[in-house]
Amino acid sequence: MIELGIVSVVLMATRFAAFGRKLAAATLILLALAAFSPLGNLLLYPLESRFPPWDPSRGAPDGIIVLGGSIDTDLSAAHRTPVVAHAADRLFAPAELARRYPNTRIVFTGGTANLVSTDSREADYSAPILENLGIAKQRLILERDSRNTYENAIFTKQLVAPKPGERWLLVTSAFHMPRSMGIFRKAGFDVEAYPVDWRMGGRDDLFSFTNVGTDGLGRTEVAVREWIGLIAYRLMDRTGELLPGPAKD
Repeated sequence: MIELGIVSVVLMATRFAAFGRKLAAATLILLALAAFSPLGNLLLYPLESRFPPWDPSRGAPDGIIVLGGSIDTDLSAAHRTPVVAHAADRLFAPAELARRYPNTRIVFTGGTANLVSTDSREADYSAPILENLGIAKQRLILERDSRNTYENAIFTKQLVAPKPGERWLLVTSAFHMPRSMGIFRKAGFDVEAYPVDWRMGGRDDLFSFTNVGTDGLGRTEVAVREWIGLIAYRLMDRTGELLPGPAKD
């Protein structure tokens, strides 16, 4: 939207000034909608509500897979200490599960998403946090080479070699769960969804306006990025459907 605004200003200095003014007005309206209207919630709700909370009644899982996305590797490297930028629930949830199921294996998968490879890997900075939260070092399995969710699934499957009948939980943000589940299924790794890190309360928030523009812009950005990811991964045949949901019995 910022780029559209810049384009509109440039156009105003040309013979396309009339179109530039219209584009500027449209961009301003779109920006206001993204910042203050329920647009972000409307885009997020189908993602976050796709998978229900995990049902523990089936008993202890054999393993827990935690997707990266919480640690800022560049800041962590600069300050030589783990810096949690967002989605801290992805780290808290496995600590609770580890206490509840003391014999369950725990895998953290996450390398670096930087286009230029660096030695800073998210798994390396997440491990001490998980250990400080009470998970014994010998229980942790680290996958530190993946750069995206597709590689999370492929590399983790190769690392743990799940056996038929084993039950593995997948811990990631609720809005990210549909794409993640679709990718793991396509990779032939049957996992159970354990969503965390919700960005909205639920159906009651669908038509809620906000007076804090950055909140609305943040939710809209997260939702748009995830929908683009779902479309892209479907086109690349990395998921079996556009919006993966719970497995049918």
